[in-house]
Amino acid sequence: MRKGWYSMTNLKVNIAGVSFKNPVITASGCFGFGREYECMYPLEKLGGISLKGMTFKEKLGNPPPRIAETPSGMLNSVGLQNPGVEHFLEYDMPYLAKQDTVKIANIAGSTIEDYCAIAERLSDSEIDMFELNISCPNVKQGGAAFGTSCASAEKVVKEVRKYAKKPMIVKLSPNVTDIVSIAQAVEAQGADAISLINTLLGMRIDINTRRPILKNNVGGLSGPAIFPVAVRMVWQVANAVKVPVIGMGGIEKWQDGIEMMMAGANAIQIGAAMFYNPMAPVQVIEGMQKWLEDNHIDDINEIVGAVRPW
Repeated sequence: MRKGWYSMTNLKVNIAGVSFKNPVITASGCFGFGREYECMYPLEKLGGISLKGMTFKEKLGNPPPRIAETPSGMLNSVGLQNPGVEHFLEYDMPYLAKQDTVKIANIAGSTIEDYCAIAERLSDSEIDMFELNISCPNVKQGGAAFGTSCASAEKVVKEVRKYAKKPMIVKLSPNVTDIVSIAQAVEAQGADAISLINTLLGMRIDINTRRPILKNNVGGLSGPAIFPVAVRMVWQVANAVKVPVIGMGGIEKWQDGIEMMMAGANAIQIGAAMFYNPMAPVQVIEGMQKWLEDNHIDDINEIVGAVRPW
């Protein structure tokens, strides 16, 4: 926004009863717990922060190399490295509680019991919302991700719903045959909102060593390369559910944010773009606001689902 200038354009959005000052949220795993970016801009400029994926106990993640650059994107197999929920509550929550932005706890687990334990432990904290990462492998079911079938997605959401006292977003995996059915399944079991897409499964090989570049062999593809896939999936899901949708996957500039909201997203998340442009979230907010003003649109919610299919 231009210095000393006040805009009447409304950027506020509401997701499951939680008010965001604008629709731009930093994506989980790309923003830590916020401290690293505070030297660049006040966190209060953001609509919200989806915090680093959290497990109940500390997790060291996968062995390196666990990041690989790809054309128009990157692969990661970090493996949810995080300090665990108790460390978070003691060292990070007091800092975050002072930040004037929506705090979303991204929770992960290898069993349904793990998810439930984290949700219960964080329900009395100053966290505003939960985001269930159901792309995690279910160790009791042969390692298949919770979010890759309707049955397993329904089960984890149904159980966590019993313990979560905060609004619950369910983050969907794109590595499925029919993402609409899974979105409808989690909505039926109590999801208050749906976020998508998580990363696409990918792989790169070093042709000199003949080994995968990632020690984990495969990893999650993110960045601009996946944006068209994300737009398509958000459009399909937004037209099939009644709960709010948060769109993500390859957003790097304000035009992408407008496009994603026109596809049906009520809010957006920005992730990989911050690794090469830490100012991306603020630039997207300012760019979207200017576009709304230039097009004489008073309320950003007017563009949600505004796409006109042929």
